[in-house]
Amino acid sequence: MTKVISSVRAEEQKQTQGLSVRRRTYDVVMRSLLYLSAALTCLLLLFLIGYILYRGLPNLNLEFLTTQESVLRGTDGILPAIQNTIYVIVVTLLFVLPLGVGAAIYLTEYATNHKLVAAIEFATETLAGIPSILYALVGMLVFCQVLGLGKTLLAGAFTLVIMTLPTIIRTTQESLKTVPQGYREGALGLGAGKWHMIRTIVLPGSIDGIVTGCILAIGRIVGESAVLMFTAGMGTTLQKFFSDGGLVDSSGATLTVALYVYAKERAQFDMAFSVAVVLLAITLVINLAAKLVGKHLRKK
Repeated sequence: MTKVISSVRAEEQKQTQGLSVRRRTYDVVMRSLLYLSAALTCLLLLFLIGYILYRGLPNLNLEFLTTQESVLRGTDGILPAIQNTIYVIVVTLLFVLPLGVGAAIYLTEYATNHKLVAAIEFATETLAGIPSILYALVGMLVFCQVLGLGKTLLAGAFTLVIMTLPTIIRTTQESLKTVPQGYREGALGLGAGKWHMIRTIVLPGSIDGIVTGCILAIGRIVGESAVLMFTAGMGTTLQKFFSDGGLVDSSGATLTVALYVYAKERAQFDMAFSVAVVLLAITLVINLAAKLVGKHLRKK
């Protein structure tokens, strides 16, 4: 590690030797500001994580993680919220990844009307910046009322699909554009078909961007509360998703909704920080899993 740092410093010194005193001073000041910005960002992140762990870990125990809330039993478990969060993440990704990646492939590789592509790209960028409360209202009207799903986890997952779709499309598009055009021309010149070229050359070369989009989508899904309160409800009981119509009929609160209830409505901030610790752990595990899957796909 020290050898790498010393080599980097030596390279920087070589680059600045031919500059005037004014340019050297400007270079040193700008580099110092960049280092300071990076250090402040890392310190802020460490402070937030450390404070959440400091406030949340003392109240985190096995009973809190493996039971459900019950006034009669006197328990404040969040197992239903964990279950609902994982369910919403899985169902949303099952729908949004094929749709988003497929749309990005069409816009980048197949579409020939450049004006239409530009219009769709502008629309996706606009949709990515819309506040989540608007998606909550649209989801409540379309999925809960018009389609008759009611306040269910399935309606919440469908609303999150619409909300995260622009992010998946744009990140996948930008990743596909980084694959050199010569790779495409070489594969086609060797007799490969269009889809075979995309499947074997373009997609493996852009897997990092697809994984990044997946991680961004997961982060937005895990951190969303307004959409799920409007569309998925606030149930706190364990659900049987795969029997008796539970997949469609169940209403439940995710971890972010539970955190809101503990902090805003009950003023139980210690419990809220414990829920935040669980959210951090789930996000970390899912992101690491996405990285490992991307690494496996690159090797394959």
